[in-house]
Amino acid sequence: MTMNTFCALPPESSHRQFVQRRRLLSAAAGAAALTMLPAASAFCAVNTQASHRVLIVGGGVGGATAARYLKIWQPGLDVTVLERNPNFIRHYGSSEHLTGAVSMADLSVSYDGLRAHGVKVVQAVAQALDPVKKVVAASVNGSVQTFAYDSLIVSPGVELLYDKLEGYSAELARTRIPSGWIAGEQTALLRRQLLAMPDGGTVVLVAPPNPYRCPPGPYERSALITEWLGHYKPRSRVVILDPKNDFVTDETMLLGWNHLYGFAPPEPYAQKLDPYMVEPKNTCRLQWIREKEGGKPLSIDAGTLTVKAAGGSIKADVLNIVPPMRAAAIAHTFGLTDASGFCPIERRTFESTKIPDVYVLGDASIADAMPKSGYSANTQAKTCARALLYKLSGEEVPEPAWSNTCYALAGDDWGLFVADTFRLVNGKIARTNTRARYQDLDASREQRRVAARYLRAWMRTITADTFG
Repeated sequence: MTMNTFCALPPESSHRQFVQRRRLLSAAAGAAALTMLPAASAFCAVNTQASHRVLIVGGGVGGATAARYLKIWQPGLDVTVLERNPNFIRHYGSSEHLTGAVSMADLSVSYDGLRAHGVKVVQAVAQALDPVKKVVAASVNGSVQTFAYDSLIVSPGVELLYDKLEGYSAELARTRIPSGWIAGEQTALLRRQLLAMPDGGTVVLVAPPNPYRCPPGPYERSALITEWLGHYKPRSRVVILDPKNDFVTDETMLLGWNHLYGFAPPEPYAQKLDPYMVEPKNTCRLQWIREKEGGKPLSIDAGTLTVKAAGGSIKADVLNIVPPMRAAAIAHTFGLTDASGFCPIERRTFESTKIPDVYVLGDASIADAMPKSGYSANTQAKTCARALLYKLSGEEVPEPAWSNTCYALAGDDWGLFVADTFRLVNGKIARTNTRARYQDLDASREQRRVAARYLRAWMRTITADTFG
């Protein structure tokens, strides 16, 4: 395996000026984007029993959106959210903490906005479900309490399968070899390791197999680390070991790597991207080793921070592993999953096909063509909440439609995206775009900057739309 191809960051203004300019531009974009939030009247509120109890397990994007919109559309509903954490830590945008662009406090979102809408938010760890009695048992301050429901929404996210990579474990992720794919202490630990790494060190990111949350995310993280190293540790490099040969937004991401870091895209990308590329640099400090080139990870030696891959071994100074994932453990405990490790649902309503009156949203659900992303969870929650209200009123559930946009960064002010619309086709959620999914390859440099502003504006607006 060849692992000594590097690329240098092109001359730029200082990173501090980068961040200051970005914040000014994104503030303006955010103000405009806030006016685009959907009004409650965009969805039909229906009359239903005011005493109906909706219990929601999981206060992430899916669960919080469902709670907020149920109370907006039907204020008389009794809506309770069980969430293990006192605040939500944003996964989206968390890789920017690694470069110091945002703090951990910036990633923390209060549940006070939900409470202001009348949602009861209880810090609790769900433990068991009795679908006959319609009761969830949960640990609250060390004691077990039961929560009765008429309708249950489960939006628990994913759990990371650390032990699927030989030599890795949850304990190693917590203490020495962070994943940080669920934002929190591991994200902060990875930031500290990058700061402590000497100039000339090697950062190795092990990418996950499909399916996984946030399709462009590992490649955005690699790019942002590469850019940061170019400013502060310019002799260092980033190596991505990948069990896959492609990823969502790959063409536009690779083009950004080429312009910013002198990356030479592999075939067949190089031929398609050639009209839009700049000359690659033999000093490239970012390397992507695909499955076909031996990039599939096989095991790690935690003592030496060495990853054994199909094509050879590489020693890291900082090792970041994004392991395989499945629906979070509570979904399995509740009996909502199938052999895939995720939760089958009735697509029109997102009601579980395993247990009646239970709905599963977001990353844990099997949503066919929809990616596992915050945007998907948000739009799924709204259509699910609407379907629940129509069901309670005895009216026919309208035909659903969904959308998703995954924004990503190839650099601090180089944005890109994939945008899709979805409808039911032959009983499955299918992509129904009438226009191209990706940013145009011939987009101007200013358009790339605007996409980066849109990314940050979107993060603010979806947070406000979800949590109030």
